[in-house]
Amino acid sequence: MSRKSSRRTSRRSSASTSAPTEPSPAPRRTRGGTRPRGAESIHELPAGEIPTSTGTAELVPDPDGSTGVTLMVNGVPSSHLDLADPGLLTFEYMQQMAAVLGALPAGPLRVVHLGAAGCTLARYVEHERPDSRQIAVDLDADLVARVREWFALPRAPRLRLRAGDARAELATLPDASVDVVVRDVFAGDTTPAHVTTVGFVREALRVLRPGGVYLANCADRPPLALVRRELATAVAALGRASGGVGAHAQVGLIAEPGQLKGRRYGNLVLVVVRPVDEQASVGEDRVARDDPADALDDAAPFGLDDPVLARALRSLPVPATLLTGDEVRRFTGTAVPLEDDVPLPVPDGAARPGAPAAASRDVVGPGTT
Repeated sequence: MSRKSSRRTSRRSSASTSAPTEPSPAPRRTRGGTRPRGAESIHELPAGEIPTSTGTAELVPDPDGSTGVTLMVNGVPSSHLDLADPGLLTFEYMQQMAAVLGALPAGPLRVVHLGAAGCTLARYVEHERPDSRQIAVDLDADLVARVREWFALPRAPRLRLRAGDARAELATLPDASVDVVVRDVFAGDTTPAHVTTVGFVREALRVLRPGGVYLANCADRPPLALVRRELATAVAALGRASGGVGAHAQVGLIAEPGQLKGRRYGNLVLVVVRPVDEQASVGEDRVARDDPADALDDAAPFGLDDPVLARALRSLPVPATLLTGDEVRRFTGTAVPLEDDVPLPVPDGAARPGAPAAASRDVVGPGTT
């Protein structure tokens, strides 16, 4: 299902991820080094619709004859990638997420992508932050296997691909083990309810290190009632973990100003920062301190009031603004948090929330072991 607006906006029609916004111009950049295997040109990619676990996938070349390609899932855009330039992001909400990542302290990151699709953002992180360690989860097992064949994705352990439900897979990860959790999960044109609740946000906070960041792609239309509830949900999740102290200061909303004024349907980015003083010792013995992806451990903490982030958002091809603190409080108004009211999926072999997976469920294929 797709919905048109004054700017092309579409939704992926599977319970996975989406590419729900219009591509924006962005500078093309390259970085030296050996590229992983994948298609070197559009002509090496398969043509036509290809059956997957949840429907079909199709790779549509950019009409300008460049090395850009749009991954269509069940007939609607899901991801856009440039085969020659992993540093190129064309969807507005991904450019906004990248601005947040760029404001984090320098060094490799540990990132979990819930809703992988073509792994566009994972490629970008590898390009900008070499030696990062990432996990990408998508419900469509066939698609997960195929994108490894089609695109020059980082090899394991730099990027591990998993097929499964986003929340169920998140529950298998250890406490305080990652720097960033990205939620880009959709079923049709909506985000599945079980990954929007207070319980889910608290699960993401559990997995994040103190100072880590949760990013969520929220699609909504005027009067933005759903986004307001997602903000209320994030504040409630933080409040229950910290007694409510400073919860609004840890939650932000990124959007194009016209969206905040209720002018169009589109995508907004929810940002939640796990407080640095909350259970700071959790997971301290998780990995060796000399791991290259632990460079952020001793860095100054990230805050939503960072002027670098505000400047980066204003400088995007489509300038965006960030609401924080009292602005979030006013925008949220009387919106009610979203709560869990249905049984949640649990993957085979999963242990208690916070415990490592009993066995790896990474997709078997080139570069995954």
